[in-house]
This record gives sequence, C-alpha cells and structure tokens, in this order.
Amino acid sequence: MSRRHPIISITGSSGAGTTSVKKTFENIFRREKVVAAYIEGDAFHRYNRLEMRTKLLDEAERGNKHFSHFSPETNLFEELEKVFRDYGESGTGTTRHYVHDDEEAKLYGADPGTFTKWGPLPEDSDLLFYEGLHGAVVTDKVNIAQHADLKIGVVPVINLEWIQKLHRDRSDRGYTAEAATRRTRLSRGGFRLRTSPWS
Repeated sequence: MSRRHPIISITGSSGAGTTSVKKTFENIFRREKVVAAYIEGDAFHRYNRLEMRTKLLDEAERGNKHFSHFSPETNLFEELEKVFRDYGESGTGTTRHYVHDDEEAKLYGADPGTFTKWGPLPEDSDLLFYEGLHGAVVTDKVNIAQHADLKIGVVPVINLEWIQKLHRDRSDRGYTAEAATRRTRLSRGGFRLRTSPWS
C-alpha cells in the first residue's frame, strides 16, 4: 500500500459489472482532475484466445473441470503482482492490452484475441486503476491484495451475470451458442472454486 502511489483494484468475474464500476470511477477522475494509469486483468492472461480454446479442450479431455481464466496456471500472477509492487514503490510499471474485438484491433494494431507488446505505464499518474478477475488474489506464491489501497469486489445476482456473459460472448466475441454455453459453465466452476467459501 502506498500513499504516494495509490492503487485501486476493481475485481469480479466476467460480466459482473466491473466495467460499469470503472466508468463511474472515470467520471469521478475526470471531475476531480485525477490522472489514472489503467491496467486490465485480461492483459495478464497467459494464453491468447486461440491458445486458450485449445488448452480448454485439452484439459476437458483430461477431466479437468476447473481449468478456466480463473486458474493460476492460465494467468501471469507474478507479473501482475510486480506491476502492483512497482507502481506502489515508484509510480511505474509495465503492462500490455488484450485485444477483445475489431474496434480494439484498430486502436491497438493487433488481431482480436491477441495481446499487444509489453510497454511502460504512462508517466506522472496520480494512481493505478486495475479492473479484472484477480485484483485481490492471494496464493502460496503471490499476494496481490496486499499492494492495493482500495479493493472493490463486484458480484451481482449470479443469474444476471451469466446471462450477460452468454450474450456478450455470442454478440461481441463471435462464439457459437454451444461454445458460449461451454465457456460459461467452465467459468462458473472456476469462479466457485477460486472465489466462493462454499466450494
């Protein structure tokens, strides 16, 4: 935690509403003239879209029902913790972008479902703002939660969350109904396993 270089972490599963919370903060930052450096949780996934589809199929064939974007093995937790730590200490860090769709492909100059190159965060920011799945994750190897000054978990009504995810995956990301349903089922299992005290 850092008074000089604070970190806000908005965390929640895909479709939970973290983007809506981010937009609210962006309005506050604009009004208060706060300059934020932004990092996205998707940027710290280990695999691009095609690689992840292949890995999901492979793991499903092995009987692994908990392999998803929530899994430690599908994410770069050490790199994410390093960004949090570096920013808290010096206001600097390294990130990249995951390109979700054609619109972002034009913006970043990379194909949908891939990553941009790693690069430095903007200089002279007032705070770091994280939005994604793992902004407060703690494992036997990393403790990202200790670096964030404000952690907000976003959890809506579970049925609404999965309906939003199914709709977005089909309409915005080009998945078939079957593939979107399969992804949602896998995500639900990973979400319960990694975040629910009742799993």
